[in-house]
Amino acid sequence: MVKGEPQVPCLFILGDSLFDNGNNNNLITTAKANYPPYGIDFPDGPTGRFTNGKNSADFLAELLGFDKFIEPFSTVKGVDIFRGVNYASGAAGIRDESGIHLGDRISLNRQLRNHKVTISHMSTLLGNKTLTMDYLSKCIYIVGMGNNDYINNYLMPQFYPSSHLYKPEKYATILMQQYSKQLKTLYRYGARKVAVFGVGSLGCIPAELASYGTKDTICVDFINSAVQKFADKFKPMIDDFNNNLPNANFIYINLTSIAIGDPAQIGLTNLAEPCCEISSVIAKGQCSNGGGACSDRASHYFWDGFHPTEIPNKVTAIRAYTALLPTDAYPFDISHLAVSTLALNKLGQSGAELM
Repeated sequence: MVKGEPQVPCLFILGDSLFDNGNNNNLITTAKANYPPYGIDFPDGPTGRFTNGKNSADFLAELLGFDKFIEPFSTVKGVDIFRGVNYASGAAGIRDESGIHLGDRISLNRQLRNHKVTISHMSTLLGNKTLTMDYLSKCIYIVGMGNNDYINNYLMPQFYPSSHLYKPEKYATILMQQYSKQLKTLYRYGARKVAVFGVGSLGCIPAELASYGTKDTICVDFINSAVQKFADKFKPMIDDFNNNLPNANFIYINLTSIAIGDPAQIGLTNLAEPCCEISSVIAKGQCSNGGGACSDRASHYFWDGFHPTEIPNKVTAIRAYTALLPTDAYPFDISHLAVSTLALNKLGQSGAELM
């Protein structure tokens, strides 16, 4: 970890299993990762991170200069909340019902309620609501949602009515309308520096290929096409926020752009097969409890049926922090978001006047 002061005083994380670092561990759900071989390359072993090592939220905390990972809401205590909190939950979605067939999960609406609890604790400790809002305006928030509204909702017609009710374009529209409201709630709670992570090419993940693909399929086109309709709505939403919400700094991290490039250049040669032994019991696509894992983890893009290994997680974080292609981040990347926050920090108390 980087020593010295972090670039921002705090980092708050809202999202799904790509960011979850233990919030699902004590929930009644199959969407959890606190058993081996998850965490095989993580210093503390299996912690609830859905990968072999660190996830992209861990790498972003490092890049921003934090000397420890941001703690999950389920275990964070006392003054540690001032460094930020991770609310992310595996199988969670923008829509409350997404992922319900797997059991309990902390939807984005519930994560926002949990953040409200954190803010009220902060206000109690600081003894002042204005000071709290001023402090929160200097933090960075990363939000990554929407994957499960497709994987564990729209693409599961046997469990969810959404695909029977809505064509892809209509579903993408109502999903973005709800997401937009939720992000405005986050803004209302004091967030001013927000990095919104988009959805990836979900038609290319092993679990969807297993369900819909044939032997020669590289990606399932109808899935990517449906998800792209949602992805296309991020930039207009970001523009809307930045133009209409006072002092808002929202940015969009484009995961499909970040995936562009030759994976072989960083040693990733196996782009389709999960590294861990897949469970036939727990939930389709997750690692088998105590099952085996490949030894050539550095060459595998996917850890299980859904989630990347540590190396792609690191690449995602690095390119979200410092964009490699102009399309990686819009209108700028997280390193610039941190600088804009520093500018506010230097204003000190006058930051409150900017609210």
